Amino acid sequence: MNRINKNVILALLTLTSSAFLLFQLYYYKHYLSAKNGVGSSKSKGSQIGFDSTQWRAVKKFIMLTSSQNVPVYLIDPLILEMINKNFEQVKNTSRGSTSECRFFCAPRDFTAFALQYHLWKNEEGWFRIAENMGFQCLKIESKDPRLDGIDSLSGTEIPLHYICRLATHAIHLVIFHERSGNYLWHGHLRLKRHIDRKFVPFRKLQFGRYPGAFDRPELQQLTVDGLEVLIPKDSMHFLEEIPHSRFIECRYKEARAFFQQYLDDNTVEAMTFRKSAKELLQLAAKTLKKLGVQFWLSSGTCLGWYRQCNIIPYSKDVDLGIFIQDYKPEIISAFQGVGLPLKHKFGKVEDSLELSFQGKDDVKLDIFFFYEETDHMWNGGTQAKTGKKFKYVFPKFTLCWTEFVDMKVHVPCETIEYIEANYGKTWKIPVKTWDWKSSPPNVQPNGIWPISEWD
Repeated sequence: MNRINKNVILALLTLTSSAFLLFQLYYYKHYLSAKNGVGSSKSKGSQIGFDSTQWRAVKKFIMLTSSQNVPVYLIDPLILEMINKNFEQVKNTSRGSTSECRFFCAPRDFTAFALQYHLWKNEEGWFRIAENMGFQCLKIESKDPRLDGIDSLSGTEIPLHYICRLATHAIHLVIFHERSGNYLWHGHLRLKRHIDRKFVPFRKLQFGRYPGAFDRPELQQLTVDGLEVLIPKDSMHFLEEIPHSRFIECRYKEARAFFQQYLDDNTVEAMTFRKSAKELLQLAAKTLKKLGVQFWLSSGTCLGWYRQCNIIPYSKDVDLGIFIQDYKPEIISAFQGVGLPLKHKFGKVEDSLELSFQGKDDVKLDIFFFYEETDHMWNGGTQAKTGKKFKYVFPKFTLCWTEFVDMKVHVPCETIEYIEANYGKTWKIPVKTWDWKSSPPNVQPNGIWPISEWD
């Protein structure tokens, strides 16, 4: 009898415990969850999607930066493209009125934001608070290239990137620095030996594979998936900049070595020419930008940038390159309108076009138009007296940004190949006597203009 009573009692206790456990689960699902606003309905939670890992990480990051008055702005290409496609809808959405997570819940490993470093007042404090909020943050820093031209300051390190991980999602904070040409620059995300390469999938990052240069954006505030964020006002222009943003620095170390071997010309004449050439280049850049015409430093101007980070004082002109497909008939009138009369026009749009404008102090602006063939590019030259044509052949190249005489300008990314094509392997040695018809190693005859077409 005692044995039976013990079994009955044990069964009753088991049933009672099970019933109590079921009641707790029911109570939590239907009362506590509704009270706290967490997933009261499975179908509703699936529709809204605000419980996604990506959205939670972005929300927490925005809370962090807002509390510290850190004006970050969204630069994530995927999300900016989605916002552009649905801009009117996003623009008319007020905070808290959205019913569906459409942008920040998209599957991805990173969400990219940017920050202009001079606006960051409390970097170290922000870093500590981020870790207290559950973020694991990695800081990438390197030497400040803006100080490379100053021996005593070169080597000073600045922050370039922050990677802050929350659960399985990461925020990539790209640090933009101001440059003297009134543009923004970010550095290369170069992993050092001590950095855990498994921290995040670095290869999927969309910023930092190389240094980049961007126009300074005007920002606007929008509500995206219930979160208030800043984005570039002209986000389409920003998106167009990304694939063409690669930046290469002037070679200050090599320039110092060059001037140790070949003393710099600091005569009054040389300094006057450099000043006039700089002003002419700035005027030309401003004029072509208004026309929407892309150009790059070419010939002696490109050599001066690459070899000595300055204008070659005995070159006597400023040389620019333009792809022939970017030619616009109004180029001539635009330059004349800013006080640069046309000095020469050689060739035709379909063959060997070259324009030359007269600047002040006898400094000339030469614009060479480049033509693309299957395996090379070339620009032409014409001898005025005889009508003989010449072709200057270059290996194919792409364009990168650089900084030159306080300007953001394009140069060929494959600079050494471009320089050697034009000046040979001995380009490091200054040559003050230069014959454009015979000195360049890449020059070759290209026929002659018929008298009826050339006078």
